[in-house]
Amino acid sequence: MDSPKSFFDGTDRRTFLAGAAAAGTVGLAGCSDILGNGEGNGNGNGDSPIGQIGSGREGRGTPGGTPMAEMPDLEGELTLYSGRGEFLVGDLISYIEDIYDDFSLTVRYAGSTDLVNQIINEGQGTPADVFYSVNAGSLGALTDADRTQALPDEVLNMVREEFRTDQWVGTSGRARSIPYNTEAYSASELPNDIMAYPDFEGDLGWAPSYGSCQAFVTAMRIIEGEDATRQWLEGVVESGITSYPDEFVTCQAIADGEIDAAFTNHYYIQRVLDGTPDAPIATAFTEGDAGAVFNVAGATVTDAASDATLASNFVRHLLSAEAQDYFARSTFEYPLVSDVEPIGELPTIDELDVPDIDLTQLSDLEPTIDLMREVGIDV
Repeated sequence: MDSPKSFFDGTDRRTFLAGAAAAGTVGLAGCSDILGNGEGNGNGNGDSPIGQIGSGREGRGTPGGTPMAEMPDLEGELTLYSGRGEFLVGDLISYIEDIYDDFSLTVRYAGSTDLVNQIINEGQGTPADVFYSVNAGSLGALTDADRTQALPDEVLNMVREEFRTDQWVGTSGRARSIPYNTEAYSASELPNDIMAYPDFEGDLGWAPSYGSCQAFVTAMRIIEGEDATRQWLEGVVESGITSYPDEFVTCQAIADGEIDAAFTNHYYIQRVLDGTPDAPIATAFTEGDAGAVFNVAGATVTDAASDATLASNFVRHLLSAEAQDYFARSTFEYPLVSDVEPIGELPTIDELDVPDIDLTQLSDLEPTIDLMREVGIDV
């Protein structure tokens, strides 16, 4: 993805990002706070609930973007295969279903890779109309298997070019980041080059069995090459990097003073701050390398969809003002519709210095896992 030049350079830019992350301590509205009691008006054109899904962000105001009330009504039966966990998106998906009296939605939750394999194995008999993926790699894998169909321009054009193809569209984004303990380091003391971290003097942590971490190492393998990635992996292992089961726990370990810095997605820092606003943790970003990859969750319509128009209109609802604001409020992800801002005063997507990489290549995990095991990492 090509990224416009940030006006933040060197230490000044990183100091801004750290301060912005530390400022993002407003309370997380739990998914249970989503608007509504399951009653709809049947046509989706009543009072718009903009600004209330995932409510609890005082002062945030009404989000931009296109409200559901201005989108085509959903009518008929639809089956969604969701690689995004029910605990994260279940309330949003239920909300979309509930505002339309004549719309029935069946949802199957599982891992994105498992669902790709399931759709391929089920062939034309798959009940899946829409596939909702946690990452671009799985969307690309399903597309490469010729099991998707083109989305209409009115859906695709809601998102910038780097977050879509003609077959799938991103719905929210996440940035790789360097969470760090503010009592141990300042932003200016952290390397802005991911390849420098094997020589970092502080205690590092990560979650190598976590899919996002493996995608990060995959990006390094693609950008830097296998030999350099092997040396990097050997370096962080020799430095005594601590492994954790997931990236939230990794960030909590930073806040608890167990380690000094780590490699995680950006939203886990915000979730720690949500629970403990004065936790000594902030966010830094590397520049233009694997440590700064920006990946997306997204959706596509399968080639077996019984009603492609209904399926694409459902995908459009994931890009509505309400849904985009929900992602910002409830999961701390980056909205991909430009008129909806992220939570926590995070830098904009344009201000992030991300590498130019084909996100669908991040699904090529097998060589990465083999490489990690070869250097003694338990994945």
